[in-house]
Amino acid sequence: MSDEPPASEPPASRLRSILPDLAPWRASADFRLLWVQGLITNFGSFMAMVALPLQIKELTDSPLAVGAMGAVELVPLVVFGLYGGALADAADRRKVILATEAGLGLLALILLVNALLPHPMLWPLYVVAAGVSALAGLQRPALDSLLARIVPHDQLTAAAALNALRWQLGAIAGPSLAGLVVAYAGTATAYATTIGTFTVSVVMCARLTPAPPAHDARKPSLRGIAEGARYAWSRPVLLGTYAIDLAAMFFAFPNAIFPFLADSLDADWSLGLMYAAGSAGSVLLSLTSGWTSRVRRHGLFVVVGAIVWGAAMAGAGLLGNVWLVLGCLAVAGAGDMLSGLGRSTIWNQTIPEELRGRLAGIEVLSYSVGPQLGQVRAGAMAGWTGTRTAVWSGGVACVAAVGLLAAALPKLVTYDAATDEDAARRRAAKEPTTTAA
Repeated sequence: MSDEPPASEPPASRLRSILPDLAPWRASADFRLLWVQGLITNFGSFMAMVALPLQIKELTDSPLAVGAMGAVELVPLVVFGLYGGALADAADRRKVILATEAGLGLLALILLVNALLPHPMLWPLYVVAAGVSALAGLQRPALDSLLARIVPHDQLTAAAALNALRWQLGAIAGPSLAGLVVAYAGTATAYATTIGTFTVSVVMCARLTPAPPAHDARKPSLRGIAEGARYAWSRPVLLGTYAIDLAAMFFAFPNAIFPFLADSLDADWSLGLMYAAGSAGSVLLSLTSGWTSRVRRHGLFVVVGAIVWGAAMAGAGLLGNVWLVLGCLAVAGAGDMLSGLGRSTIWNQTIPEELRGRLAGIEVLSYSVGPQLGQVRAGAMAGWTGTRTAVWSGGVACVAAVGLLAAALPKLVTYDAATDEDAARRRAAKEPTTTAA
């Protein structure tokens, strides 16, 4: 890792070394477009994300009916995420992103029409939830795999930090504003707002530079998906990023039982803060992420960040003061962000262009299945041992699992962007021309 700035360095220079690195923003017009487009579409997505379960609750008054939405979403996300990875390697990624954004806008229109009916129906809500999950699975690999094509190799960590900041800003502001809109204007207004954001997003995506596949790219197939899986399995560094993310989310993702944690602390008022604390910690790390652009040992980011995540979650379960618990959740969010920066950088630095889409499809599984299973684990264990025990024991198990995985996959810990063979091949490969500012 690089040394700290000299003590004699002017305060303004030291401040610039901490603040986010804006080099990708300056270097690539496509990156700027995607960043702004992503901020807009995240706002619309969070608007619908709040309104949809609330409408199911209003129609059924059943926690089970609301929870069933997660089960409806999981299978389409897995299936279409894998297919979307193969599609991203075989089609123009810009067209995939554009088509899926338009599809998400149409699904929001269905929600609006249903909400305006005298008696809104329940089944379209589940159909739309499954459709959104499928389209997100198709889109995410194309979106993720496009980053390395539009951003210079040495700016990938900075680009990941800026993208993370964009997402976290949406994660904090989106639900907060959505709650106000739904409470004072109703779900129909929330869905109409979502349609507006996707309309703007489609217009912006249409301005992206075409991103056609390689001339010898094959059509999406099970064989192609298997080829991507074999590549990932043969690379201990990649395998380590997937395994550690899955372990961290499976053992230490207790969001589903936050309402019960708030009850156990006699602080029902803190529930919203619990959900926001992790994002606040992530934003704080993103806003001070300038130093990460000068680090080459990104595998340490993955391991250390996951350990911080698990240890902070253990603290959240053990401590009895609600403010200390919120502080632990914020630290956990910062750890998760650090680990995410390491994973994103390694993926973009090492994966060959011809496999990038399929590997991005596998990444969809690594960061979507883990939280889903983690919520099941947390809920089941809370019913057996109690809420706080379920939280702190999951955090301890996360730290132990990450430690064992790091010991079993030492190449992840020793990964160095300057010396890793896959990173060197990717760096030496002819990079497509970035869109100039």
